[in-house]
Amino acid sequence: MVDKFKCEKCSTESDRIDFISNNNVCPVCNKHYYLDAWQKLKIIIDEGSFSELGTDINSYDFLGFTDTKAYGHRIKEAREKTYISEAVIAGSAKINGTCVAIGIMDFGFMGGSMGSVVGERIRILSEYAIKERLPLIIFCSSGGARMQEGIISLMQMAKTVSCIRRLKESGMPYISVINNPTTGGVSASFASTADIIIAEPESLFCFAGPRVVKQTIKKELPSDFGLAERNLRNGQIDMIVNRNEIKDRLSRLIKIFLKA
Repeated sequence: MVDKFKCEKCSTESDRIDFISNNNVCPVCNKHYYLDAWQKLKIIIDEGSFSELGTDINSYDFLGFTDTKAYGHRIKEAREKTYISEAVIAGSAKINGTCVAIGIMDFGFMGGSMGSVVGERIRILSEYAIKERLPLIIFCSSGGARMQEGIISLMQMAKTVSCIRRLKESGMPYISVINNPTTGGVSASFASTADIIIAEPESLFCFAGPRVVKQTIKKELPSDFGLAERNLRNGQIDMIVNRNEIKDRLSRLIKIFLKA
């Protein structure tokens, strides 16, 4: 019996293998579903071209933080679940033959939360881009700062924005790609400071999510609050690009920037 996938948006059933081969995009209504960091990387870069950076730094429970679980235990669970060591992987790669510095966030790793290691890997990546004269591309997907690291996680906002500023001063382009969802400290820092901001269809991109805003202001919100389509109309992002077209779009943009 063929395994079926039922889209939560249009309720259409399709063969799961067709859904997966379409990069987790519904073939009927175009709803984009979650991909992990390695799956995203495979779609974007030339095969075999990725060389990872920052693998020698990993999160440490320096506060001895415990909520319902110890922070150290949460890190261990996230690594086992996602097969990555942190909420972002970073490195160099090629896109249609052009060398780039690339970072991919994974919402599956503690909600893509930005702690000290995420901030440090963004720093390493941006400095590598400056040194090697490479365009920088970061795929963003995050619920915000990592509460288990307290004020240190909030400091990563200033740190990453400063890194991007140095990159821009060097004359190298930066493109951010918004995946669903991108909120909190990431949305308010390096996700929003790019030369070009691209989003996947219907990606949530805002500081506070609609549920939190509604509870705070005690008012109904537009049905498309925080979504990519509304952000495009209001000038928050530059374009919406389907997942299966993102590699070629990035390739064209990079070539335009490098010729400028």
